[in-house]
Amino acid sequence: MTFRDFWQPLSQLYEAEEARAIARLVMERRFGLSMTDIACGAVEGIEEKELTAIVNRLLTGEPVQYVLGEAEFCGRMFRVEPGVLIPRPETEGLVDLLFDDLLFDNLLDDLLFDHLWSILDIGTGSGCIACTVALEAESRKLDSPNVTAWDISDRAIAVARSNALALGAKVIVEKQDALTPPDDVHRWDIIVSNPPYVCEHEKMAMHQNVLDHEPAEALFVPDDDPLLFYRAIGRYAVRALKPGGALLLEINPLYANELQELLSATGFAGVEIHEDIFGKKRFARGRL
Repeated sequence: MTFRDFWQPLSQLYEAEEARAIARLVMERRFGLSMTDIACGAVEGIEEKELTAIVNRLLTGEPVQYVLGEAEFCGRMFRVEPGVLIPRPETEGLVDLLFDDLLFDNLLDDLLFDHLWSILDIGTGSGCIACTVALEAESRKLDSPNVTAWDISDRAIAVARSNALALGAKVIVEKQDALTPPDDVHRWDIIVSNPPYVCEHEKMAMHQNVLDHEPAEALFVPDDDPLLFYRAIGRYAVRALKPGGALLLEINPLYANELQELLSATGFAGVEIHEDIFGKKRFARGRL
């Protein structure tokens, strides 16, 4: 099987450029082949049965990240599997916002010099945010934070724990429903979350491979209650954050204004909306 034989069937589902990009990713991550190797015919040395099996999975619409069993986030590879949400590149902006806008700008002195700071990631999925925060703090030579990650999915919890172990990230992963949080008071310095926020009516604009393969419980909320998780998280955060603490959220751009009003009414001051790498209103930040 040549490289063309491998990627061309994928053009049934994807534009030719995307099909080639998926094929190149498979060659690089699964077989360690560079474009130079591919140009020199190295693909023809791979067992055709293995390549055919991969193509067949991709032709069902299964995301390439599930086929490979991994996805990149903030320059690190995270294990993913069906039933666990695949990390998105736009979500990396949530981590950037946490460090650049919070730690280095407003909370650095309070958090680093007065006490050991604590962070909660609600709805952690693969653990990509929690692990990245823990590892980035270490790489930036900050005091190691106490990072805790919550999820309601047993599969996500197992994957997040395995990622923390594999990456050497000091993260405590716990099973917890975001809609029924505990009665914590002044426990956290920062709460960060990328909760379900896609409304049912938005499904028609989504890729079929997402709808068919990624966990619906990690993506969707009812049309009549698009702020379901934000309301619960906001109410919890206003009690559980320490004075001066911060709440950081990934949001649905369609409801940015409503969310800003909700957080303000809940008790957060100076609620701000920030754009992602694609120029969409994607993040909200509020402080107590």
